[in-house]
Amino acid sequence: MARSKADSESLLNVIFTYINSIANERDIDRLLILLADMGRDLINADRCTVWLLDDKAGKLWSKVAHGMERISIPRDAGVAGYVAAHGKPLIINDPYNDPHFDRDVDKNTGYVTKNILTLPIYDAEGTTIGVFQAVNKLTDPQEFTDTDVEHLLLAATYTGKTIEAARLQEEIDTTQRETIFTLAETCEMRSKETGNHVKRVAEYSTLFAAAYGLGESEAMVLKLASPLHDIGKIAIPDSILLKPGKLTPEEWEVMKTHADLGYDMLRHSERKILKSSSIVAREHHERWDGKGYPRGLAGEEIHVYGRITAIADVYDALSSDRVYKKAWDSDRIVELLKEERGRQFEPALVDILLTRMHEFLEIKETYKDDLSYFRKAEA
Repeated sequence: MARSKADSESLLNVIFTYINSIANERDIDRLLILLADMGRDLINADRCTVWLLDDKAGKLWSKVAHGMERISIPRDAGVAGYVAAHGKPLIINDPYNDPHFDRDVDKNTGYVTKNILTLPIYDAEGTTIGVFQAVNKLTDPQEFTDTDVEHLLLAATYTGKTIEAARLQEEIDTTQRETIFTLAETCEMRSKETGNHVKRVAEYSTLFAAAYGLGESEAMVLKLASPLHDIGKIAIPDSILLKPGKLTPEEWEVMKTHADLGYDMLRHSERKILKSSSIVAREHHERWDGKGYPRGLAGEEIHVYGRITAIADVYDALSSDRVYKKAWDSDRIVELLKEERGRQFEPALVDILLTRMHEFLEIKETYKDDLSYFRKAEA
């Protein structure tokens, strides 16, 4: 079918309206909404739904759905299921007489479906990963055509690339998180700490960050960066790191080098989380009053990530049992925090901990230690 100049200009206007927003959007949910909106406007439909295929669960679920709540259906159910199974576009302009259409959806919602256009969404290898569905053509002749298939294919192709990119990034992020926590837990176990120490420090740091006013993304960076605060200890000799008695002044100087060692291990990475981890490793032993190490920074000279991880780390050390000590009781911890307010710790962070102590205790309870491994090792 020949496309008129007016139709072509209208199509381009829709594309240009959305393309800049799509290119600049980083949130996957908002991005898919934009793509659904673009698909709807490209073919003048009443609404669009992006269905994603969950192979493990054997379901399709509506990631984005105009005019309806998100739902899931069996992967082979209805029009969406048929298209997902066969991998070919399907136009239905008389749904109530089509065997693939499920009338119960209209019966339950009160909506009247007049026609449906459904396209498979592919990944880069040509595997169907979802379905893009448009319902009810609004302009004459109020039926979907092959031209609508061509136009909607643009949105479906963008959607496939978006979903694939999001899944790849999620896999990268998951791998990075697992690597960070595994490395951190290995370091803590060498120091005869428990793996849950780094998990608690991560959760405490996130709570501090949110209460302090850091944004959600920054709080998440700190959550993933803080577990590596003591990573430099892997370079400290066992004779010093595992010494049961008090360290000599010379040994203590060696122990303190773990802050700079951790920084040097991580600072060359181009990944934001590892760069942030290098800051945490170097600055979590600095003090608000300038009497800390390794550089004697004071106040806001210390990066906020270092200030937060410092108090999170100390709070966990005081409030947790170890094979070599019992946890301090709450009153004793509160007393110390008040004494060190404005000395070791930033006053605002002490105030957060004191006023929201119940939330920190909930985290402590969620990530309780199992010291049996260490007691067996000591036996």
